[in-house]
Amino acid sequence: MEATSEKLVSDLKVLIGDAEELLKATANQAGEKVATVRQRIEQSLHEGKRSLAEAEDILVDKSKEAATAADAYVRENPWNAVGIAAGVGLVLGLLIRRS
Repeated sequence: MEATSEKLVSDLKVLIGDAEELLKATANQAGEKVATVRQRIEQSLHEGKRSLAEAEDILVDKSKEAATAADAYVRENPWNAVGIAAGVGLVLGLLIRRS
């Protein structure tokens, strides 16, 4: 899920960058409709940037919480953590050997 969130944030940054380039490219266009559309796009970009910043903050906070929880678990149950790591290593070793 975290990879999906990171991809979404990355895609939104690209989209915002493209929209800003489009606004710059059409800066010299005249007309009431163009001005109205540019204003709506600028407002949407502003709101999108704000939402993106909030999503990034949430993603960072959740990542820190997960790391803290994992650290606490390992400190409370060191032998369980060693056993899990050994099991994962064994499974990966068997999968790599088969390839």
